[in-house]
Amino acid sequence: MEKENSSKKFIKRFLISILAVAVLIAGTVIFFDPFYHYHKPWCGLKAVLNDKEYQCVGTLRNFDYNALLVGSSVMENNNNAWYDDAYGVKSIKAIRSYGATADLCYLLDVAYEKHDLEYVFYNIDPSSLVADAQTTFEAAGCPMYLYDKNPINDVNYLFNKDVLFEKIPYQVANSFIGDYDEGLSYNWAKWKTFGEDQTLSIYFRKKDIIPMLDKDVHKDKVQENIKLLTKEVREHPDTKFIFFYPAYSMLWWDGAVRTGERDAFIQSEKMMTEELLKYDNARVFCFQGEEEIVTDLNNYMDSIHFSQDINKYMIDKIIQGQNELTLSNYKEKLNEVKTMSDKIVKEKMPAYEKDDRFVYEMTE
Repeated sequence: MEKENSSKKFIKRFLISILAVAVLIAGTVIFFDPFYHYHKPWCGLKAVLNDKEYQCVGTLRNFDYNALLVGSSVMENNNNAWYDDAYGVKSIKAIRSYGATADLCYLLDVAYEKHDLEYVFYNIDPSSLVADAQTTFEAAGCPMYLYDKNPINDVNYLFNKDVLFEKIPYQVANSFIGDYDEGLSYNWAKWKTFGEDQTLSIYFRKKDIIPMLDKDVHKDKVQENIKLLTKEVREHPDTKFIFFYPAYSMLWWDGAVRTGERDAFIQSEKMMTEELLKYDNARVFCFQGEEEIVTDLNNYMDSIHFSQDINKYMIDKIIQGQNELTLSNYKEKLNEVKTMSDKIVKEKMPAYEKDDRFVYEMTE
């Protein structure tokens, strides 16, 4: 009997110990909360943001802000302070790789759950206009336990050794050691190499040129994406939406011509621009035709991603009201982009072909 009681006491103490350890682990994660799933930073901790798939939704729900920087990875190298200082706002980033319209509109909806937004600065990638109008988070393997509001599956976060032994120490170190700048959230520029050699080395050019596709080949998908984005503008009339088409490199335009997609991309932009400009709270800017920038491959790390200097250049132009598209000029300006792409193919690319600097895609 005494032995039985001793065994019960041991089991009880063992279970209590396990529970205590579990509470300690969960409590530590909740306190530091490196993915900001439960609260904004406190106790002197900084908002250390470097993992958008895990952190973006939490920041949108729990941080204090009245403006958003929305877009794909090309939006990440902006410094929030540029926008805050120019427009008198407090901004954070809503970033999704590839920048599909449905994903970015999902992030906007999350923000609007508890926040009134004064400004939304939205980077429109051409590929986002012709993508499927459904969110891709789950299909892409994003941690949906951080996206939904089900407390039960939070165990994936609360008892995660990577969170405990990697993410929390990283958060603490960046908060109290060095000069981590919260405005450079998700910024990757300092880790990458920019320059002509780098950019050309990872541009895999199509060997053959596909005949230009019909400009309306993606019309149905574009119309669905227009519905998603204009719904955000229409339902939030007190928010000032500033949209812009970024300055992709000449290699991207060369690729768009060789795949036959160029005319369809230009047409999709015309369709989206026309619909957005029907709303008084929407403005649209275009930097695709900045020939001096897009033809200088030293500004890029690949055919799409440009240096932080280009991010700064674009916001400065927006502040000055330059490069703006209107209902009276948008067709002309986008046709100029098309003309520039023809010039790139006919005048710029032959020099690189002559020097044999392209890596061509493997063909079967």
